[in-house]
Amino acid sequence: MFRYVLTAALALSATPVFANDSIAELGTGGLILSRSDAVAMESEDLYISPEKVTVDYVFRNNTDRDVDAIVAFPMPDIEGDPNEMPAIPDGQSDNFLGFEVTIDGVAAKPQLEQKAFALGIDISADLKAQNVPFYPFGDAAKAALAKLPQAVADDWVDRGLIIEDTADDGSGMKTVYVPFWQLRSTYWWRSTFPANKAVRVAHRYKPSVGGTSSVSFFYDGQFQGQYAAYKTRYCMDQTFENAIRKAAKGNPDGTLRYFENRIAYILTTGGNWATGTIGKFKLTVDKGDPKNLVSFCGENVRKVGPTRFEMTAQNFYPEHDIDIFLLVPTDGGDGGSGG
Repeated sequence: MFRYVLTAALALSATPVFANDSIAELGTGGLILSRSDAVAMESEDLYISPEKVTVDYVFRNNTDRDVDAIVAFPMPDIEGDPNEMPAIPDGQSDNFLGFEVTIDGVAAKPQLEQKAFALGIDISADLKAQNVPFYPFGDAAKAALAKLPQAVADDWVDRGLIIEDTADDGSGMKTVYVPFWQLRSTYWWRSTFPANKAVRVAHRYKPSVGGTSSVSFFYDGQFQGQYAAYKTRYCMDQTFENAIRKAAKGNPDGTLRYFENRIAYILTTGGNWATGTIGKFKLTVDKGDPKNLVSFCGENVRKVGPTRFEMTAQNFYPEHDIDIFLLVPTDGGDGGSGG
């Protein structure tokens, strides 16, 4: 079972959190190959922190002939909903995660495939016809929508592509059109895997880190709210609960001055390589600061540094995704103690 709990230091906050205090994380994963019975994943070295995700692969073609394949990196879907703003590292770029890839140490230039959907219908052609960028949260898209002919704007509102949003911009209440479509993005490239040779592929990006402005599951001295769901998702145990209670008692007013961060890594989308397993798998989770507390599910995890925890496995089958929960001090205090 892919399960482990790490209690590293105290970091929580004091009051219950409501929907408008929360920013959703975008689940992001690794590379996907077009299906091949010839190319095996010899190893994967995965590093996850709040600042970056790096993945180093070794693929090996075990046959006597070269294999050409498409390799893809699916970006997380973006919902253009002004009321549900996700955590986006770069709010103005199509490459909103800052994705980079190298092949045998040489920088690659992948192609970007983008499509936009409204109510499940591909509306990419509509956006292109009006020169509206697909990325919904950038300033360029908002500027383009402001220039739409009224007949087009009315049609798009009726079809669910855009909505009217009324807000005070400092000079009074104004109504503007904002995107309401879904963006689906994939970076991809063609790659040759030479016969009986290994190919090293590495990629990196900045993760989407969701969070809350205060703790969402412990208040009035009790674990409540969504704690049951958190406990299952992040493998929180009795040690974790004891650390929370100790933190509350350690403050003069009995409150917890911390906030939540969350990172989601999709590990289960791969498996198109030969055997479907990873020969040597290594996961490193870096909590970023010794004062933070981190909890996630894993097996045979060990602490390898002040902020790093490591898991290794042989012939690993990616059966579960990785959800990481971080608790961060709001006041820069010592955060308590832990492993």
